[in-house]
Amino acid sequence: MGLTALPGELLELILCSVALGAADIGRVSCTCRRLRDACAPRGKVWRERFRLRWPSLLKYYSQTDGVNWLEEYKARHNAGLEARRIVSSFSKRFFSEHVPCDGFSDIETLGCPSHFFEDELMSILNMEGRKGLTWKYYAKKILYFLRQQNILKNLKEYLQRPVDQQSFLEGAVLIDQYCNPLSDICLKGVQAQVDDITDKVCKDLRTKNPRHPSLASKAGEVLVIPEVELQRQVLDAMNCVLYEQLKYKGNEMDYYNSLNSYIHQVLIRRTGIPISLSILYLTIARQLGVKLEPVNFPSHFLLRWRQGKEGSTDIFDYTYIDAFGKGKQLTVKECEYLIGHHVTEEFYGVVTSKEVLQRMVGNLLNLGKRESTDQSYQLLRDSLDLYLAMYPDNVQHLMLQARLYFHLGIWPEKVLDILQHIQALDPSQHGAVGYLVQHTLEHIERRKEEVGPEVKHRSDEKHKDVCFSIGLIMKHKRYGYNCVIYGWDPTCMMGHEWIRNMNVHSLPHGPHQPFYNVLVEDGSCRYAAQENLEYNTEPHEIPHPDIGRYFSEFTGTHYLANTELEMRYPEDLELTFGFLKHSLKQSLPAAS
Repeated sequence: MGLTALPGELLELILCSVALGAADIGRVSCTCRRLRDACAPRGKVWRERFRLRWPSLLKYYSQTDGVNWLEEYKARHNAGLEARRIVSSFSKRFFSEHVPCDGFSDIETLGCPSHFFEDELMSILNMEGRKGLTWKYYAKKILYFLRQQNILKNLKEYLQRPVDQQSFLEGAVLIDQYCNPLSDICLKGVQAQVDDITDKVCKDLRTKNPRHPSLASKAGEVLVIPEVELQRQVLDAMNCVLYEQLKYKGNEMDYYNSLNSYIHQVLIRRTGIPISLSILYLTIARQLGVKLEPVNFPSHFLLRWRQGKEGSTDIFDYTYIDAFGKGKQLTVKECEYLIGHHVTEEFYGVVTSKEVLQRMVGNLLNLGKRESTDQSYQLLRDSLDLYLAMYPDNVQHLMLQARLYFHLGIWPEKVLDILQHIQALDPSQHGAVGYLVQHTLEHIERRKEEVGPEVKHRSDEKHKDVCFSIGLIMKHKRYGYNCVIYGWDPTCMMGHEWIRNMNVHSLPHGPHQPFYNVLVEDGSCRYAAQENLEYNTEPHEIPHPDIGRYFSEFTGTHYLANTELEMRYPEDLELTFGFLKHSLKQSLPAAS
């Protein structure tokens, strides 16, 4: 019995087999009308082929949609080819310099759905083994950029909504997503975790007051409990669940850790700072019918709970809640004791969701300024982007952004645009603007004259003292850190001040010996003297974020230097699809 004689269900089952590839299905479709119909573009066979190849993409389709799965398969396949072409071009273009912000201009208008493109980038990042390090490096940079662009668009849409439609939790999630674009963070997932806590609060509340109105509320219903005593019961149950059962607490030991500001990390680690814990506390309370409001209190974010009449402006008609302090309820005087000084009434007023986000981003900005060891200043760059998305004409932060880009030597054309905007907003900044404009133009001219990095060969007689080569895993004799060499100089090329500050002259050979650029396992980059380095007898991978910029593979003993790579896309279907398209135009033979 041939395939064509089998019942339709059995034929479909065979064609959906994991053992068959898309190319096999394409060839089967060209055999006869019976098999062509069994492999209909909108049928089960191509849907199953799509699901087997890219299972994470099915969430973008409704079960009721009449999807042409063959066309979707081809579109996703072509997106994969395009993604790999772009990643390959990045490797070739930016090997000798960091990817500038304007390096992404050719992917801003993709000819395919963005989620197809992102899915391929994720597949590159998830490749197993120690190969493809350069591909992973640039795929990560591109994915970072694409997701941030999309999140920034969502943030601007969020800010344009009416105030009563701006959820504090959603705003916190958007900030979290922007600063962690490669993490799997979504509002739905965060909300589910908050709902789980809310259910625990309801369970505790039920043991104390089974007839409490919060227990009768339906999903999606906006509940408001007017009685203060009933509200108090909710807050007491919240404090019991959050701080006694789940052990949430303010992070006093590691207060200045950026993780305290990310809502998904607050839920995982069960600790945070006043503002992040307040957003969690406020969200749960509102779901249970207690309207708490955010208070932008100096040095310590608080929530207020109305005790007096509706709409009261008297600060003594409110009780103030410290979510960082295990939900403690404070009077006006106790709030002042909390920060150690008197404040005027304006600081007890309620603030909008935009002002709450402004304070959250301001915290991250301050942390970004402290992280001077991070060469890319990524947190500072991200928080500046967020702040200027909310307040695009803030001269102080525009100037900080211009200085930051200038300092990092990236995107000089963007620096000029920012400076022009600053000058239009505030002519009094003419001196600072003129200084940066002059030096930025000089940087652009120097970049045009650059001929590329000097090529040095260890085989040259003048480099005979260079003992170690690029890619070797080394150990620092004095400090004990593990590292990999990614560059070298025949003698120390740093300035006199650096040589003096690093006490290089105390070394037996001083600055007159080879020095090596090394990537260190702690994520830093250092410049080490040859006499301070030794072979690592137990070489292992160095977990440095820039490893893929310089190396393509770890062999188990050393790294292979980055060269032009060609990664073949799995299951090349272009010829198969072309043949299929041609064949379907012809009259296929009937099944025999």
